Amino acid sequence: MKRRHLIKFAIIAVLLTAGIALEVLGVLDAREWLELARGYTRHWWLVAVLIVAQSILFTFALAGSLFLWIAAPLYPPLTATLILTAGSTLGGLGAYFFSRSLTDEWKRKIENSRTYRVLHANDNFFTLFAMRVFPGFPHSVVNYSAGILNARLTHFVAAAILGIFIKTYIYAQVIYGATSALSVDMLLDIKVYGPLLLLSLLGVIGVYINYKLDQQKQDR
Repeated sequence: MKRRHLIKFAIIAVLLTAGIALEVLGVLDAREWLELARGYTRHWWLVAVLIVAQSILFTFALAGSLFLWIAAPLYPPLTATLILTAGSTLGGLGAYFFSRSLTDEWKRKIENSRTYRVLHANDNFFTLFAMRVFPGFPHSVVNYSAGILNARLTHFVAAAILGIFIKTYIYAQVIYGATSALSVDMLLDIKVYGPLLLLSLLGVIGVYINYKLDQQKQDR
């Protein structure tokens, strides 16, 4: 495992430990802070701030996915999903066009990634959709790879909207429920990841079918 991954896990572990300790000691009342934060959701500008901030982060390959843990606890699942889908898609478009101004060094890094190689071999809606909906897949790498490859914009946008919406809605339901009344253990339930894995499998099957059809056309 690379050192940077270990550092990320260590930071997350420290933050979780600190949060639990503060809660146990009575220094931090998470429920009270959450209710206070939800009071701001009636202001329209918060939605705009979340969308713009997330789109900026994704444009420059930063951690835009972290906004899931901000929007999902504050808003009902459908509202949070619409906010996050808008921010992710706009950020994806920003990265798609910004990729053309990358330095040669950055382009080489992207081109050496597995995501780039897969898209290079299968530049279609099914591949993009499978990448978007698969749990933990790096959206920024997809965005930049698609931009460098000049992937069809209609496929790129449609796959982003549909894939991100489906995946985010499932996560948002669980997170909102966990912060409201349900157990956080639900986040580790296979029922959460199952639909995403199934959709990804369907996307992969679509890629394979498309590949076979292309081969048949070339053999004729």
